[in-house]
Amino acid sequence: MLNTTLKAFIWSLVLLVAAPVFSSESEDGETTDVNEMIMHHVKDAHEWHILTIEGDDGHEKHISVPLPIILIDGGLKVFLSSELYHGEHVEFTNTKGEKEHYLVNEDLGYGLYHEKIYKLNQAGRLTFEHGHPTNAKPLDFSITKNVFALIFSAILLFVLLKAAVNTYKKDGMAPPKGLAKFIEPFVVYIRDDIAKENIGEAKYKRFMPFLLTVFFFIWVNNLLGLIPVFPGGANLTGNISFTLVLAFFTMILTIVSGNKHYWGHIFWMPGVPVPMKIFMAPIELLGVFTKPFALMVRLFANITAGHIIILSLVGIIFTFQSAAWGFLSVPMALFINVLELLVAFLQAFIFTMLSALFIGAAVSEHH
Repeated sequence: MLNTTLKAFIWSLVLLVAAPVFSSESEDGETTDVNEMIMHHVKDAHEWHILTIEGDDGHEKHISVPLPIILIDGGLKVFLSSELYHGEHVEFTNTKGEKEHYLVNEDLGYGLYHEKIYKLNQAGRLTFEHGHPTNAKPLDFSITKNVFALIFSAILLFVLLKAAVNTYKKDGMAPPKGLAKFIEPFVVYIRDDIAKENIGEAKYKRFMPFLLTVFFFIWVNNLLGLIPVFPGGANLTGNISFTLVLAFFTMILTIVSGNKHYWGHIFWMPGVPVPMKIFMAPIELLGVFTKPFALMVRLFANITAGHIIILSLVGIIFTFQSAAWGFLSVPMALFINVLELLVAFLQAFIFTMLSALFIGAAVSEHH
């Protein structure tokens, strides 16, 4: 209880400290666009933005860490994202009549618009049609903010679990201590209440590495993903490409592990009239793909929604331009953020449980 209270107090302080970062004004004295601020912190980027401060000259200064851009465009091209972010700002009017801008570096021959890299035309500009650039795009293998967060979380997870394993190697059958004492209940729970219950006593062992990896990987990234409500974080599990890959692995495991009884129930269900079998087979086959699709959307939507709600609550202060709103929005944002700690675990648990359920249906024997 004390730890929870302490965490809540720390989160409230960070929210209050982070709030002024969102309240920066433009050179014309216009308040920050809260919607733009929210999307900036939720979406991916080619640089790691820490915060924005006001310089001695009264202009905004962005403190960022540039990340490597890796392109394949007639050969391998590698350079830092700062060469694009510090390039020329080209302003234009979009189809809604709003002023927008994109960044170009004519020496490199590339432009950056909404974090997408495009090849410049002969005039050194981007060409727009119906509000979207029509320029060609190179193959982009850049280390973006989310990619960096992915690598970091993988290394962090490896170090933590390796430390737990070393504890067992050192102490043998003695009661676990330290990090191993914290991790063991989760491993036992996933083994006994998820893997064995859904896959079966005879076949669960070969799927345990996948289930454990998915659970801890999602959980760790969900916790790290709480940082995006402040400057400098990465919203990895709120990226649909990330959840797509995880769901794809579950689908592949299900398809590869499926036995004849599983496929028989999909293409030629026993005990069902032949006309209904012909009608139901395509629907059942579609279910093979809709189940992992639901996994993908559930994780993406829940994590992204939580971040947007927290940022929106903090943004209320600057929408109404009154610090008094902080007495309402900050406690509400704090409550949602503490709730997100539960959601971080819950979404990892649900993804793991449903993956085990789908795999268990594919490997179960005929009764």
